[in-house]
Amino acid sequence: MPIVTGRAAVKGIYEEAARRSWVLPCFCSENLTTTEAVLEAARRKGGCLGVPDLPIIVAITCRYDHRTQAEFYTSTRRWDLGLKLFLADLEVLAGTGSPYADLRVMVHLDHIQFDDDVELLDWDLGRFSSIMFDASKLPFEENLDLTAEFVRLRGREIVVEGACDEIVDATGDKRSDITDGEKAARFVERTKADLIVANLGTEHRASGAELHYHADAAREIRARIGDKIVLHGASSVPGDQLAGLFGDGVCKVNLWTALERDSSPALLKDMASNAAKVGGPALAAELKEAGILGEKADLSSKAAIGYFTTTYRQAIVHREMVAMVERYLDLWYR
Repeated sequence: MPIVTGRAAVKGIYEEAARRSWVLPCFCSENLTTTEAVLEAARRKGGCLGVPDLPIIVAITCRYDHRTQAEFYTSTRRWDLGLKLFLADLEVLAGTGSPYADLRVMVHLDHIQFDDDVELLDWDLGRFSSIMFDASKLPFEENLDLTAEFVRLRGREIVVEGACDEIVDATGDKRSDITDGEKAARFVERTKADLIVANLGTEHRASGAELHYHADAAREIRARIGDKIVLHGASSVPGDQLAGLFGDGVCKVNLWTALERDSSPALLKDMASNAAKVGGPALAAELKEAGILGEKADLSSKAAIGYFTTTYRQAIVHREMVAMVERYLDLWYR
């Protein structure tokens, strides 16, 4: 079916999810391989549940300085071209004749910056299902004012997710306080945002070794504003902590890092194991001599076209990503 757009239709899916105790999954993408992996996993999960029109959210960032995904969608590194390609891919994949045509696909603009993304904010936002308007790097009062103004201007046409607190980059030194119920309630009351991103202890691009999702803080927020919480930085959270999110008031989960981070090892392992097929026996011997390859690597086979194409590499990453997305969907669709 066509991509689900329009405020009323998107809100309807959130209301259905609440009735069914679903947490809506939102996966970011910066390439076609990831986009297709998300849709394939959703198709499989929908088949298992007997819900062929399972809703799924695919997202992208634009000028977000921690990861400009729309720029990476094309080698031109033009965010506007990347965003158009991303939309075109989804429109084809969600359209008639596609194996994913039954899915209810929503397109989310993630971490759209109040300043760097100002050109995008002048676009026709009707092609998108929802937007995270992100002014969280500003002092709280300025964040409130800017988010409220955006909701006033565009909130009648698109579902708006506001950022109460910044979810920081785990590679830096900055840390933010956990969002409390009073602050979350004030944010929703002032801005009238549909959804709220709160800092619940997660961080973007982190491994999860020392991080902890604060379910108690989420429940405190839920008691004040209802089921409007969006969890960002879920790649840093172990699966056992993600299973009970619906009961904590989380209605949507955003995730990206884990897909790229955890699919790369499979690609590395396969390429190393088939070194001669990938790069030829001469290169394999050179890498063995340099101590990069071990005894189990294939050092003698002829180079084979099936091993040095983009298709070969994408197939491995796609397989791993589908499996990962399926595991996440098992947590949130029951």
